[in-house]
Amino acid sequence: MNAHYSLPPVLDFKNHDIVDDISKPQVRYEKKPAKRPDGTVVPGLYNAWITLDNPAQYNSYTTDMVKGVILALRAASNARDVNCIVLTGAGDKAFCTGGNTKEYAEYYAGQPQEYRQYLRLFNDMVTALLLADKPVICRVNGMRIGGGQEIGMACDFSVASDLARFGQAGPKHGSAPIGGATDFLPLMVGAERAMAACVLCEPFSAHQAYDMGILTDIAPALKVDGKFVANPMVETQRLFDEFGRKVYGTAKTGDAAKEGKALMARGQVDLSALDEKVEALCAKMLLTFPECTLKTVEELRKPKLAMWDRNKESSRAWLALNMMTEARAGFTAFNEGSKDDREVDFVLLRQKLAAGQSWLDKLHEQVQPKTKG
Repeated sequence: MNAHYSLPPVLDFKNHDIVDDISKPQVRYEKKPAKRPDGTVVPGLYNAWITLDNPAQYNSYTTDMVKGVILALRAASNARDVNCIVLTGAGDKAFCTGGNTKEYAEYYAGQPQEYRQYLRLFNDMVTALLLADKPVICRVNGMRIGGGQEIGMACDFSVASDLARFGQAGPKHGSAPIGGATDFLPLMVGAERAMAACVLCEPFSAHQAYDMGILTDIAPALKVDGKFVANPMVETQRLFDEFGRKVYGTAKTGDAAKEGKALMARGQVDLSALDEKVEALCAKMLLTFPECTLKTVEELRKPKLAMWDRNKESSRAWLALNMMTEARAGFTAFNEGSKDDREVDFVLLRQKLAAGQSWLDKLHEQVQPKTKG
């Protein structure tokens, strides 16, 4: 007879967290009960939600918030009862618009050595997303712009409100989108589309992002008379114009835009459909082998991780030094300019540089917006 096999005793688990208290201002970490696809709660299992909680500044991340995200990702990775990680923002206006420009302008501008230290933290945040020991879902509840777009693309899945907008902002505000966009976008959407997105800094809709392949799914978020309707500000009923150019997801103009604005004014934003999509995605992964799923995710992350690791340190060095010139000018303009005038005078800047004027002269002040906030 075979020897009787007895199960080993339940482990007295060791604690692998870096710190005992992961709390940081404006970052919320909570474990929400995991659910089966039919919506029933699974006792003892959870999904970890990490929320950027700075809605007054469109969930832009401060230095402390970056630390909080890193610690929360580590805690969720180590949590034996966590199925998936959900990264999102507070409110319904923005997921994240990138680094906190107020902090950039008032502390880091002109201080490359300080910004270099901050960028170590930023790099660690992106790396933590790419190395998380659970699948990471970006719940895009609003604008995903600049660095927000970059940390969103570092996630494994993205599900968005169809009112969300996406895009890069670096060359318009004194930086370069080398916190992940130039690494991830060519892999995800191709070289030409990546070039247009990163250089021109023109925002695009959730429908366009879905069509490009950087979203797993989109959900309606506007309710009018109690019923969900598609984003009325973008074209969703046709794919091409009369010349064969793709118009799906593009912004409406003229009378169509006026009608869309009127419908927006009548409706209310409701993110319940988005939450259902996120919960459904978490539930699908709940019904898989956890280690097989993680290994699959890790393999599929490798192209992004390889590009990120190749460039992150040289990018950090360049971004730090740029705080003495264009970044200082761009972030100051955004922070101190009026609501409708937050960019430097790009033409004057190019003229001055072409004429040989040094950044050590009064160039910074000369190109600032004429109106103040």
